[in-house]
Amino acid sequence: MSRDPVIAGTPSADKLLRLAERLVGYAEVQGATQAEALVQGGDRYLTRFANSQIHQNVGETDVSVQVRFVMGKRIGVSGTNRLDDESLRRSVATAAEIARVQPELPDFTSLPEPGPIPEVEGRYAHATAEASPEERAEGARAVIGAADAAGVQAFGSFATRLERTAVANSLGVRAAEQRTLSQLITVCMGPDGEAGYAEAASVDHTGIDPGALGREAADKAGRSRGAMLLEPGDYPVVLEEYAVVDLLDMLGYLGFSALAVQEDRSFFEPGKRVGSDLVSIWDDATDPSGTPTAFDAEGVGKQRVQLVEGGVCREVVYDAYTAGKAGRGSTGHGLPAPNPWGPFPLNQFMAPGDTGREELIGGLKRGLLVTRFHYTNP
Repeated sequence: MSRDPVIAGTPSADKLLRLAERLVGYAEVQGATQAEALVQGGDRYLTRFANSQIHQNVGETDVSVQVRFVMGKRIGVSGTNRLDDESLRRSVATAAEIARVQPELPDFTSLPEPGPIPEVEGRYAHATAEASPEERAEGARAVIGAADAAGVQAFGSFATRLERTAVANSLGVRAAEQRTLSQLITVCMGPDGEAGYAEAASVDHTGIDPGALGREAADKAGRSRGAMLLEPGDYPVVLEEYAVVDLLDMLGYLGFSALAVQEDRSFFEPGKRVGSDLVSIWDDATDPSGTPTAFDAEGVGKQRVQLVEGGVCREVVYDAYTAGKAGRGSTGHGLPAPNPWGPFPLNQFMAPGDTGREELIGGLKRGLLVTRFHYTNP
């Protein structure tokens, strides 16, 4: 739990936790057999640029609450971003009204019990929490400079945000944290439609090199000049990291969720071979090399889950609902209620190979280098 002072406009994580506890108390007074409150606050800032000019700088500070009201096997959810006491009580009452008219969920067993929450390093960077518009503008300027040098135009955005989250429930779950995230995305475009893409995300915005991203995107735009139509067919491809991330996200949505398995709509079967021996995928929100977080939206500590090992299916991720149905514990992958999608692996990693990018490309007689996919949705 963070005890750092408030950096910007969002209340501290401790204050958000006390607010969550109040909401749980209000729900119990209203007759809830179980109750949960999720409170999320953030200071989010964004600098946009287009045609190699900064055209927008915006910021938002907001705090929202969501109350899950349980009456036996009936559940109602309500939320608000109005934090006066009357509005909070009204939101709880609304959740209670919704619960009373909901059909029972026969497979619901319980909200999560308290459990260990891991100590996670590297989730917060003071530099990102305090990042100024001038710093984001300097990043945009570096991208634009790289584009200018290559004779193309730069488009994109540079975002920084501070997020604080707290979860409490009537069974004793208490969790609170603060974290930061920054992301720079750019597309460089030439006069004849040639384009190149690059992006980076980091807990610490000073770890992003805007000039390098600008050069990467501008170089791709330059290399795509004079592009030819490609006949439909089967081609060997080399996928850049951006395309791989897109595929992994879709695999997580389609198959690595316990709900997808329980509803018989997943390819996943433990022990089933789904890929090469070289393919190993896992989810680990505690790894500081990613964008770490200590717990999920239900206040359950994050666990590392081996999804695929050596091309073979191993495990899927669980939230409290799917874990209760399976008679096991949650892996800490719950999303905010109401949640029709089930648990989701938000922090996937893929084991690297021992062949470099240029060597992979050089190994193709005639093939494609794919930077990213557009609207992947099978």
